[in-house]
Amino acid sequence: MNDDVVEQIVSAFEHGQLSRRQLVAQLLAIGAASAGFATFASAAEPATKPATFSATSIDHLALSVTNVKRSVAFYQQHLGFKLTRDGGEGSAFLNCGERDFLALFRGDKPGLHHFSFSIPNYNADDAAKRVAAAGLKLDRQGNRVYFPDPDGLIVQVHT
Repeated sequence: MNDDVVEQIVSAFEHGQLSRRQLVAQLLAIGAASAGFATFASAAEPATKPATFSATSIDHLALSVTNVKRSVAFYQQHLGFKLTRDGGEGSAFLNCGERDFLALFRGDKPGLHHFSFSIPNYNADDAAKRVAAAGLKLDRQGNRVYFPDPDGLIVQVHT
């Protein structure tokens, strides 16, 4: 686990930039990623290249749902999320606190659509070049840059 990242997250919490829920979520995400990476790293050669990106936080989660309106109602009623953008039957965006949000997209099967990490000084052209240089499969949609993790889960980098 990268101690500098943990220190930044704890410092952000101590300075009122993160809620307790955000602190716990980010630390759990780092722990889960570290546990998965430890298994992967033990079978792989040691990393000799610098990181492609330096993510600072989880920006949002996006879910595929079979009924967007029903899912919006669920997250509003049971978690108090606030609808910020209604895309009708195709999509919706709900705020969770001050900075986090959940995106819902209509899909045939429910599940994770993608997850997004905040990157300092994000630039889509630069991000696309970094993804390609790292040998990752690039999926660029306008200002959005996506690539799959080793299990095929879709990662987005964003500002």
